Formats: sequence, structure tokens, C-alpha cells
Amino acid sequence: MKMRNIAIIAHVDHGKTTLVDELLKQSGSFRDNQRTTERMMDSNDLEKERGITILAKATSIEWKGVRVNIVDTPGHADFGGEVERILSMVDGAIVLVDSSEGPMPQTKFVVGKALKVGLRPIVAINKIDRPDGRHEEVINEVFDLFANLDATDEQLDFPILYGSGRDGWMNVNPEGPKDQGLAPLLDLVLKHVPEPSVGEEDGAFRMIGTLLEANPFLGRIITGRIHSGSIKPNQAVKVLSQDGKTVETGRISKILAFRGIERTPIEEAHAGDIVAIAGLSKGTVADTFCDPSVTEALHAQPIDPPTVTMSFLVNDSPLAGTEGDKVTSRVIRDRLFKEAEGNVALKIEESDGKDSFFVSGRGELQLAVLIETMRREGFELAVSRPRVVMHKAEDGTLMEPIEEVVIDVDEEHSGVVVQKMSERKAEMAELRPSGGSRVRLVFFAPTRGLIGYQSELLTDTRGTAIMNRLFHDYQPYKGEIGGRTNGVLLSNQAGEAVAYAMFNLEDRGPMIIEPGEKVYAGMIIGIHSRDNDLEVNVLKGKQLTNIRSAGKDEAVRLTPPIRMTLDRALSWIQDDELMEVTPKNIRLRKTYLDANDRKRFGKAKIA
Repeated sequence: MKMRNIAIIAHVDHGKTTLVDELLKQSGSFRDNQRTTERMMDSNDLEKERGITILAKATSIEWKGVRVNIVDTPGHADFGGEVERILSMVDGAIVLVDSSEGPMPQTKFVVGKALKVGLRPIVAINKIDRPDGRHEEVINEVFDLFANLDATDEQLDFPILYGSGRDGWMNVNPEGPKDQGLAPLLDLVLKHVPEPSVGEEDGAFRMIGTLLEANPFLGRIITGRIHSGSIKPNQAVKVLSQDGKTVETGRISKILAFRGIERTPIEEAHAGDIVAIAGLSKGTVADTFCDPSVTEALHAQPIDPPTVTMSFLVNDSPLAGTEGDKVTSRVIRDRLFKEAEGNVALKIEESDGKDSFFVSGRGELQLAVLIETMRREGFELAVSRPRVVMHKAEDGTLMEPIEEVVIDVDEEHSGVVVQKMSERKAEMAELRPSGGSRVRLVFFAPTRGLIGYQSELLTDTRGTAIMNRLFHDYQPYKGEIGGRTNGVLLSNQAGEAVAYAMFNLEDRGPMIIEPGEKVYAGMIIGIHSRDNDLEVNVLKGKQLTNIRSAGKDEAVRLTPPIRMTLDRALSWIQDDELMEVTPKNIRLRKTYLDANDRKRFGKAKIA
């Protein structure tokens, strides 16, 4: 069967996964009475909860006798490593752009990678029915973006379609007709995207591993595109690393092809096919899976370096081991290294003491998703505040990562956003209207200044601002940036928090715990209204004597506490604090729980 391999790439929330849903439905991948859900490709629990795509996934449909393999990609820059890898599997790309927002930072990032590997994209203007849509301006912005990214003349001559992925139609005219559904898009894919370029149809089998997953029945499953030759079950293969060394040899136990959202075992796969293979235990992403006669590894696309790092430590709090069953450094180490195998954008290093690990990634969101996944698996651990990865230039200058930040905000709030960003050493590059009474602000800001800014931005703009970030480059260190202005309230002993004590402490600042919660000395229970830390007694109960005041007793009415979510807590804690993560709770604490230790190490730091 003839074949086409395409990726759908776009900024977050521009409708990639919804479009894939409609393509599957309209191509006849489901029975008429088959039950389907929204965003079928987002199979992971966290993806469904957050409404974002985290892992790249492959599917395939049949259209007019041609098999079209489609790869759905993440839209967040934090998961850009997924996108960089899959571009080597495809021969074309559909660039989806929102008719109102236009090309955003992630669009720029992904399109730049796609143009570099020589893909000729199809541009689809999505959400054409938005009342604030401006498709003509958006087309000009897309053309300017392609030109700025050094696109060739062939790449600049891109075909354009308009439509709505949610309503299931695309057409060369913004007005329709809509009754053809997505047929114009699929026809254009067959016409515009070249057939897979294969090395040698009858040569030796070679394939680069692109996606990795663990299956409880089949073991390790590697997905990739066959570069040359063909493969059958039980065929002997070997795995070569990027430097040409043999990692392992073995036999293929199963070959799985993507058919709709199902994976079907097949008896033979040929050059150009995107398939998943099982049966090997060590081969990983970017390795070459090949015939035993092959001696040279295929070249894999280089991946951008991580920009943010965090420490993952063994939980040593007094409540350690009471809620999770995976608490030792050995099981945490095994889990982290297993994650790094499949996620090439992550880098794991062990500390000298072997009890903590430095985990580096693209951003806080990527690391927050890893922590959330681990706590759901039963892990208990402590994590530090994210820190940026600095570099030294050849002349000894300290270099730090700079991000391009695009903020869409109502005009009335633009002043406070500019002020807060300038305090974070950001430089404004652009200010322009973006439809309605909103403006688009573009800044170049140090990554360390943006840690924790998302929640502050939403507070300042009453929840109306949308911020998007993208790694720009490394620039000389910008100097000190002010941190959190408030101190914290610390418990001075262990026990269960009492409502009466919390009521009397409300003047000191808002609480972050509920009455009845277990606390221990050194645990953060609230936010101090001043800039210093204060130890308080949150266990003090009411004196139950028979002596009463003249006035009748009042019922204790507490102000609802500020609940710290995982993402918020990560960005809120300071360098001398940790977040304790268990399957049931997220607690904040000082690194040194004993007050004397805190004083001693605080003085040593100042000295």
C-alpha cells in the first residue's frame, strides 16, 4: 500500500489532538456504533486532567487507498524534546495556527526544526469561526515567520487551508463549503507530502528508535520509522548506539502497526513504515535497530540542552514512609534513570552521597509532570526549588538561559505586567494590539526570573493574561533578581494542628494547612505577613477549666487556607526549603528541620 507520514505541529491549545479525533472519525477508523471520547490520543491520566498533550503518539488512517501515518505532538515548549525526535520520522507536517492568536512561540520553535530537516509544511488556519478571528493578518504573520526562519522558496510556497478542527471541516476558502468535511485536507496531504524516501527497499534492515514505552505483557516497545530493508517477527537484530558501539543483540518478538487508535500485530513491515517493535531489553531512543550485518549507526537529530535543574532527595521528614511505599534512594534512582531512557530531554546525575539526584529538564512543567507521575506510583520524595542551568563561556563569562516570553493581556493591566517583568531583568522587544482591547507584549527574560511568575501574573491581571515561553539563547548573567517578599510560619513541634491555635495565629498571616493535619517541627504551616520566618505553636488547645469570661464563647471560624498545588509550591519555595511529596499530601518544609541547625548553617552561608 502507498504511504504518507505526517506530523501535526502547533502551539498549545491550537487544536492538534481535536483535529486528529476528527480525522480518525471521518476516515472510517471507527464502527458507526463505536463509543468514542474527546481527545482520544491523550491516553495518559495527566494529559486528560490538564487538557494538554505530554507524549508524542502515532496513529494511522486509510484514505483513497493510501495509508496516512499521523504523529500527534505536544504543544508546550517543556515537552519540545518529543517534537524534535519525531520530525525525523515524517516527510511532511501540518502547521496548525489559531485564527485569532496567530503563530505563537511554540509554533516558531517547531516550525524552525521542521524547516531545518527539509519538510514542506501545509498551513491550516484553525478555529476560523472565532468571533475575534483575523485570518488574513495571521497568514501574513505565518509567511513572515517562515521567512525569518530562513525557509527555502519551495517551503515558502506553502498551501493554505481554513476551517475548524472541532466542527470537522477544512477548505481552501474561509467561508467553506463545510459539507466536504476534512476531505480537502486529506487530499492535499496525498498531493503535497512526498512518499517516504527509503534508503534501500531490499537493503539491510535499519531503524532509529524514536518513542519508548514499557508494556506489562510485551516488555520494552520501541516506535520508529524503518529507514531501509524490511523486518519480520523472530528476525535477529542488533542495537547500535550513536557512537557505533553494539548495545545488545536479540530477536524481534512482535511487530505492531498503528491502525486507528489500535495497534495491530503484522507479519512484515517495509522501508518507510512507522511501526513499534518488541523483544529487546536495552535498546532505547536515538539508538539504531538494524540487521546484524550493519556496522554504521544512523544519525539522530541533536536535542536542545536542558535549562532547569532540581534536586530529588530521599524524604527524611518525621512522617517519612507513612503514606508511600517507595521511599529508598535505590528505587527512586531506578525510576529516574528509567524515565531518562525514554525522555531524551531529561538529564539525571547522582550526587556524591548517592542519596540525592540532580534532574535537569526544559522547564518547571516538565519536572512537575514527572513528580506528579511518581507520586501517583507510590513514591515519597523531597524536591528542591528549580534552579537554572548556567554555562561558562570560553572567556570565563557566566552565561544564563534567556527565554522569549509572549504575554497577551487586557490593556488596563499592561502597566503592571511591564513593571513586574522589568523587576525580573526582562527587556521588552515588542508591544502591539492583538484584537479587542488586548495587547501582546514580547519580552526577553532570564529563565530564573520567570520561575514562580505565572501565578503572580494571573493575580495581577485578574486571571485574564496568557503567558507563553520559549528558550531563546544563552546571554551574560543579568545580575541579582529579588525573590519572595514574605517569610513563613513554621511549626515548632510535632502533632496535629488545632483549629483554636490556628484561629489565634491568623493575625500573623494566612495558613496553608487545614485543622487536624499532621505537622512536625520545621514544617511550613503558613505565610508570614512580614519578611522574616517565625516559629509558632499550632498545637495549643483551649484551656478546658470551669472558669469562663463574662461574654459567651464564640465558635472558631477560620479563614480558608491557601492550598499549595504541586506547580505553585515548586515555584513558591526558596533555596533553603523543600517540598515533601507523597501519594496523599504535598507538604512544605525547611531543609534543616532543627532551629539550631538553621541558625548555624544560615550563619555559615553569610560568612
